[in-house]
Amino acid sequence: MRPLYEMRCAKARWRDVSPLYCPVELVTLALMNHPLRLATWFTVLSLGLILPVAAEQVVELPVLGAIQANDQGVFELLLMRWDRKAEPDPPHLQWILAGIRFGNTHLGAMAQAFDYAVRRTPGIPHGGTVSVQGVAYQPVGSDGPSGGAAMAVGFIALFKGDRIHRGVAITGTLERDGEIGFVGGIPDKIRAAKREGCHTVLVPRGQLHDARWNLNELAFQLNIAVKGVDTVDEAYQIMTGNRL
Repeated sequence: MRPLYEMRCAKARWRDVSPLYCPVELVTLALMNHPLRLATWFTVLSLGLILPVAAEQVVELPVLGAIQANDQGVFELLLMRWDRKAEPDPPHLQWILAGIRFGNTHLGAMAQAFDYAVRRTPGIPHGGTVSVQGVAYQPVGSDGPSGGAAMAVGFIALFKGDRIHRGVAITGTLERDGEIGFVGGIPDKIRAAKREGCHTVLVPRGQLHDARWNLNELAFQLNIAVKGVDTVDEAYQIMTGNRL
């Protein structure tokens, strides 16, 4: 089986990015074996500066994680920026390395979510560059596919001009046809969400009554709503207030 993407590295040039950026290296991931046939290019920028958030279109997306060191979970914020330019077309996706470093599985999930968002918004011109940067209290690294559903919602909201309601987060993988797949460490992720002021966490519906944990009791203890969702469409309506 061929990989989802392949990595191609090259030194960055000033004409590749805005002069506000100070990149060290570009890592381009060309999607392989995908219905869009390499329609999406995925670039990783290693930066010494933080991505400016003053942009034509910006979405703030919470992403939840779990770590083995404790049961408190991890809360990360992804800043998604789209310059809405006519070129390049197909669109260019770039991940900006700063406070958060994603592993290959997480980057693959991001590329998959980006292509899904492009396919789900066919009536919108998708030219230009989408930049994604992770923000956390301290440098952190994470890996895994559990942020796929969240990133799909975020990219679609970016293209449609919608906003993610603050206080709502989701964990779940992005599966075929927009279904939301199972993940691990859900109680830890709920604790992280509550710690950061979230009032609602969306989880794969089939895991609401998982034998490994009691989410109803945890939700009662933390005074937080935990809701099950089956698809990105369901999650999108809750997280943005709008239907796909």
